[in-house]
Amino acid sequence: MRLDGERESDNVEDMRAGRGGGRGFPLGGGRGIGLGTVAIALVAGWIFGINPLTILGALSGGGAVMQPTEQQAPAQPASSDEPMVRFVKQVLGSTEDVWTVQFQQAGAAYQAPKLALFRGSVPTACGRGQSAMGPFYCPGDHKVYLDLDFYEVMKTRLGAPGDFAQAYVIAHEVGHHVQNLMGVTGKVDAMRGRVSEAQQNALSVRLELQADCLAGVWAHHADATRQILEQGDVEEALNAASQIGDDALQRKSQGTVVPESFTHGTSAQRVAWFKRGLQTGSVQQCNTFEAGKV
Repeated sequence: MRLDGERESDNVEDMRAGRGGGRGFPLGGGRGIGLGTVAIALVAGWIFGINPLTILGALSGGGAVMQPTEQQAPAQPASSDEPMVRFVKQVLGSTEDVWTVQFQQAGAAYQAPKLALFRGSVPTACGRGQSAMGPFYCPGDHKVYLDLDFYEVMKTRLGAPGDFAQAYVIAHEVGHHVQNLMGVTGKVDAMRGRVSEAQQNALSVRLELQADCLAGVWAHHADATRQILEQGDVEEALNAASQIGDDALQRKSQGTVVPESFTHGTSAQRVAWFKRGLQTGSVQQCNTFEAGKV
């Protein structure tokens, strides 16, 4: 990626002073929505010997939005992390620039999310977030949460290296924020408990695929205005999307695929919807909920 000279966002909060501790509560309603949930469920299964589907079930429950019980003191990033922190700020700044224009063109004002860097665990308005969940967005406090160690997991465990793959992670979570501002997230959450588990999973798939598409919309406009893409960048993002498809992860973790349990979409679906956003640059083309077949 070409990010030299790109503006750094002021909306990054460093919460890495400690590694959590104190009181907490399980992730519940207003649940964190994340690209990494399935991926980290697989990794946790490898490390701890836990069935990834069990982890996914624990992360997809409902309930009321809860407020955090504590805050971690801000900390200056370690010097070795400074290039990556700068990268995160630049990517987030790029998403702010793109979505500000997109919302203006639609006659609305974009409210940029905060991005919190953390280690281990972190209190959020959606419950206590854990690094093992991967990056996630909390609708309750309009924040994206990211443990930078996830990027090493992408590279070494998931086979998804590259700076644009890392940018795709942020853009996907910001896509969830855009969904929240558009009212999509609220409508999906309102269905929780009113439909079957299989139907809820199907809605979750459409929500995640739309976020993939919105990440592609960001990339389209960021490259059109700032020429950020270099040779191989798109392939990095497509590979990342493919590696975290539900079918690919289930096949690796248990040897079989259970389509009715999908919550994020297949590898082919995730690749297709990211490409759709990237090629068209149109939010209207990302309406996965009206697509007959995703």
